[in-house]
Amino acid sequence: MPIEIASHENADQPAVADRIGLAKLAKLAFDGGDLKPLQQEFAEMLTNGTADAGVGMDLSVITQLLGQKNIGLAIQNQVLAFHRLFRSPCKTARPRLRVLALAAEIDMGGNTPIEFLLEGSDIELKTLYIIPGRDIPVPLPEHDVAIVIASDSPHSCMALAEMVRLAPRWPRPIVNQPLMISNLDRDKLHRLLSGIAGIDIPATTTVRREQLEEVAQSRLPLETVAQGPGFPIIIRPRGSHAGRGLARLTDAAELGGYLKAHPEGDFFISRFVDYANADGLFRKYRIVVIDGKPYPVHMAIAAQWDIWYLNAGMSFSESKRAEEAEFMRSFDTSFAVRHRHALSRMTERVNLDYFLVDCAENNNGELLIFEADNTAVVHNMDSPQLYPYKAPQMLAIFDAFGKMLFDHAARSRAERAA
Repeated sequence: MPIEIASHENADQPAVADRIGLAKLAKLAFDGGDLKPLQQEFAEMLTNGTADAGVGMDLSVITQLLGQKNIGLAIQNQVLAFHRLFRSPCKTARPRLRVLALAAEIDMGGNTPIEFLLEGSDIELKTLYIIPGRDIPVPLPEHDVAIVIASDSPHSCMALAEMVRLAPRWPRPIVNQPLMISNLDRDKLHRLLSGIAGIDIPATTTVRREQLEEVAQSRLPLETVAQGPGFPIIIRPRGSHAGRGLARLTDAAELGGYLKAHPEGDFFISRFVDYANADGLFRKYRIVVIDGKPYPVHMAIAAQWDIWYLNAGMSFSESKRAEEAEFMRSFDTSFAVRHRHALSRMTERVNLDYFLVDCAENNNGELLIFEADNTAVVHNMDSPQLYPYKAPQMLAIFDAFGKMLFDHAARSRAERAA
């Protein structure tokens, strides 16, 4: 039996808390703004009991942006204990589409940063946190389409499992089915994409700390615990993102030093692939796939293998930016054509309406996949003076994302009318 949904005339709409939201707060921080006065103001409101749930969630984001992740998460947990439905800013009081995002109780990087994709649009965004063991609001808030924004990570797997349970009864179409999202964690993705011609995706293995300590002390060969790869390897704590804890290790001694610096219990290990081009530089691409079509998000170029956009020095190099601009301009006739088969087969297997891929090209010209997920950020915060080519590309992505949501809602209306 479908879950009940509130109608526009229904006076029993669930209470929703308004918030500034991640997109606006991140933009303020990105531009060098001082978040501390706002943090202090919101903290005082929380202390004296005048803060509503929206202020509490904004305080959590601000605190995380200031590098105090554990405190920010503690604030979020307090808020979500009594309120779980929030509304992000919308440019119009009469939105053309109403979207309900289904989120997990996780840090600010663990859910799809959907606000960036909808900011400034006439699409209303409400976010409902799904917490295992807690009932969802009945009736649900009025919406035309839902989207799952939780990730396939150890911290949100229980929430994702709850969404899988609820999905068959959901009264509106769901973008990004939760069952498909659960294939994306690093140790599962290589199995999902294995055997696709034109794709190189090193196997990733989850290894316990105790096993790695045995390797570091030369009591066990690495090949035994990592199911194949020997040194050099890539290692990172399981559940980490944005390069946190990522390292290349060449022998057992380096592994021992790494473990001393990282107290986590589980780690991802994969073989190292040297993907440097002939000029000695590494090039890493972020691609977003929306409704089956790939779009370029960025291209990072650096002298080191462990690239993410913020450490590539793109803002300091006119030649790098020129190459990125050409990558975006010619994407549909060059990169997308060159890897047409690989991108198409990968899209079929991932089977999500919206996902992102971080990748490179190996020395054989294959698509080297680092990760695929639904939570990597796509934003329009970069300087238009330094990156004049970016805003048009980001707006094209945002338009495609909005159209995809409208299409899902329209198909559902047509089916209900029939």
